[in-house]
Amino acid sequence: MTRHLLNWDETVFRDSEVFDPDFVPEQFNFREAQMRELAFQLRPGLRGARPLNTVCRGPPGTGKTTTVRKLFAEVEEASKALVPIYVNCQLDNTTFGIISEIYSGLTGHVPRASGTSTKKVFDAVAKLLERDGQILVVALDDANYLLFNNELNRVLYSLLRTHEVYPGTKIGVIVVLSDLSVNLPERLDARVQSIFRPGEVYFSPYTSDEVRSILDERARQGFYPGVLAGDGLDLVVDQTMKSGDLRVGIDLLKRAGIAAEMDGRRRIEEEDVCGAYATSRYLHLDAVIRTLRGEERTVLEGLARASAESGELTSGDLYERVREEAGIAYTRFWEIITKLEAMHLVDIHFRTVRGRTRTVSLRYEPDQILDRLK
Repeated sequence: MTRHLLNWDETVFRDSEVFDPDFVPEQFNFREAQMRELAFQLRPGLRGARPLNTVCRGPPGTGKTTTVRKLFAEVEEASKALVPIYVNCQLDNTTFGIISEIYSGLTGHVPRASGTSTKKVFDAVAKLLERDGQILVVALDDANYLLFNNELNRVLYSLLRTHEVYPGTKIGVIVVLSDLSVNLPERLDARVQSIFRPGEVYFSPYTSDEVRSILDERARQGFYPGVLAGDGLDLVVDQTMKSGDLRVGIDLLKRAGIAAEMDGRRRIEEEDVCGAYATSRYLHLDAVIRTLRGEERTVLEGLARASAESGELTSGDLYERVREEAGIAYTRFWEIITKLEAMHLVDIHFRTVRGRTRTVSLRYEPDQILDRLK
């Protein structure tokens, strides 16, 4: 078979940014209904009232983030009075981190890192809103990362009761959840439930035809003509549906294009897609591990090493293995395990064997986790 080789200065990519995780496409199909529902929730803010609170719920990779970002971009163009602030809770999963992101969005710079309390930053945010007469809407994306350690309750309580301390301030909140097993009312304090009272916008999984259409559009924008043939797109769609996450398919296109380019070819072949999938399927794992801090990384590493030897472990056995290295008490250890479960890195099971025993198991292969913790 003749191989059509690229010259040294050629590329298969027309626009590689099309495949970036934060790219917001101009043409955004199959989510018109959700866009309308969310716009309705925000409409009071455009009229000078408090936006309605909303929960956007759906499996990973169903367009929730893109819908929020696209609508926020429209709000920024349409109004100076309604200020939308997007917060990625994978990266900012503490009350201080979230309030700091809001402060940064309002002022254009981050608060001082040392000697600044959460209350001081929050007071500064409230005073800015009060002074400028602005209305705030905050999107807490991947808010399931706030469910451990009661952070979501603290954040919502602070934001939604601001008007009690600073009369006239108006704040609405959009909570974006990718974990359908979360019963949000059960996880919220009564005092938060009484003021949150959200409407819900549901994002159903994309169908195979919808995935094909979206990936085909991305490929047309991102690659030069002829780089991805129909059979190659079919394979990408199949792998995407297997993973259940559109983001995997978009990442797969990018990696397959890079593989073809590195081999000097003008066209993506089956081997490029299959090879790329081996990496793209760990997209979620890569993103989550980047957000972990010292003690959390130590506990996860200990679990991965123990799992490589023993598979599933009781929580007590695991704590004995990591307690000295992590230097933490059992309460803190269990907080970390609960957080790792919320992040879909581990599963916690309850077994009745001479009493009630909790066991912990990994959702990924131990060697894949250990490689990423290096």
